[in-house]
Amino acid sequence: MAAIPLNTEQSAAHRITWRLIKCVLFVKALHPFRHEAILLKAAPKGVNMAKKYAYALPQHRVEHGVSIPVDELKIDDKAQRTLNEPRARSMANNLVPEALGTIVVSQRSDGHRYIVDGMHRWHASKLTGIAELVAEVHHGLDQQEEAVLFLIKNRESSKPTPLDEYKIGLTAGLPLFVDTEAALQRRGLSMGSTGANTVGAVAGVLRITDAYGPDTLERTLKVAEDAWGRTKETWDGMLLGGIGMFLGRHGDEVEDGALATKIGKKDPAFRWRANITALASAGGTRHSGTGSRISTCYTLIVTEWNKGKRTENRLDP
Repeated sequence: MAAIPLNTEQSAAHRITWRLIKCVLFVKALHPFRHEAILLKAAPKGVNMAKKYAYALPQHRVEHGVSIPVDELKIDDKAQRTLNEPRARSMANNLVPEALGTIVVSQRSDGHRYIVDGMHRWHASKLTGIAELVAEVHHGLDQQEEAVLFLIKNRESSKPTPLDEYKIGLTAGLPLFVDTEAALQRRGLSMGSTGANTVGAVAGVLRITDAYGPDTLERTLKVAEDAWGRTKETWDGMLLGGIGMFLGRHGDEVEDGALATKIGKKDPAFRWRANITALASAGGTRHSGTGSRISTCYTLIVTEWNKGKRTENRLDP
């Protein structure tokens, strides 16, 4: 997300805040009796940010170094990443038992033990006949809290895919994911492999909700659809990001239908994308990250909106 050209102090504050949002420091190891919560820092003046979202766990008992028979461990698909069978088999073929480390397990109130982190090591152990694994056992968590613990444990290590993280975030009942899903459903969309009715730009869509709120996300989706129709190109993360940034900054000053008309008349979605990629990379002479492409898209939308308007009615990029 580009810095807002207000003044040096606010621009610097905005950049720092966005880095914090993108790189929230999740705690690697939870103390047995400590409430863990990560909150987004308040936005600098002049930036319209959504409500704060938290990854939090209740106080609960944790045991370390517990040996558990492999056959007693269970998997809850809704609070786990998707099992990668080839990865597990590869681990099994090269398994060093002494290097298995400690898996993370939740012992629920009914006594059943569910793996939170370490599913592939568990599966590899089953394939190689290892009878027990050493675990860090968390007591008293429910399914939603297990999903939260999974996200905290994995954001800094072997990360889940964005879609897996989204699915697990929904299971955890985290507002960022729940609010995003509600906005998608109101537009008749779902998260998945990109198609006419599915959005694959998981990180980009979450970024809009995180920065500007679910209402802006819903407006973004409608403007994109009104401009380009329901095609997989419409839901490109770069295009949605640019529209979302535009509405997040100037939403109170524009009419969505007029915006969609201007965008749609300019070019179809695939051509917008090609032009943005070329401009952001200076014709291929420099590397451009996602943030740069979104900022370029935003600037082009501002330019298109300003066409035909008096100077006093134009928006500043």
